[in-house]
Amino acid sequence: MKENVYISHYATIEAERISVDGQEVYQLSEAASFAAFAKGAYQHFSLAYPKFFKMDALSKLAILGAECLLNEGDQQGDIAVILANKSSSLDTDIRHQESIASPLAFYPSPAVFVYTLANICLGEISIKHRLQSENAFFIAPDYPVALMHTYANYLLQTQKAQKVLCGWVEYYQETYKLVFYLVEHRGTREHHITEIQKIIN
Repeated sequence: MKENVYISHYATIEAERISVDGQEVYQLSEAASFAAFAKGAYQHFSLAYPKFFKMDALSKLAILGAECLLNEGDQQGDIAVILANKSSSLDTDIRHQESIASPLAFYPSPAVFVYTLANICLGEISIKHRLQSENAFFIAPDYPVALMHTYANYLLQTQKAQKVLCGWVEYYQETYKLVFYLVEHRGTREHHITEIQKIIN
């Protein structure tokens, strides 16, 4: 017998604003670079995680989104993470290529190279929150709603995870958007494709 599955919480980050369950929790008073926004959000949430400043922009964005939804008291080994975007790690790939081509560089920057895979942001979330469950990252022109819906349900119904952090995390040349939502066996919003589309859009 299948158990009911729900979207318990969701978070969005876009245009210097962070919202959780539709309520704004942080916003810069004026337009700023992503780096300035991320630093301000880091301070606002009192992250106390110095490694944050060594990450690429995509990973910083993912960490901020996860911070909105994951609690320190969660059973960390039972939370899976499945994410998607359209640009992969292209923004970092360009910076890596520039470091190779630079006449001033003797060799490519290893600090940049390590982030030339989109799924590194999954690893950063897992390290920060000590997650040991399944994870996956998909590249698609738009959020693959049906795939993510089916995958999250599968993980919960087969008891491979107690919660699944799903979402879209896109960053390319100062344009960014994050929509994360937590899927589990409790909540008020049923885990239907139509409900996911409302959150994502």
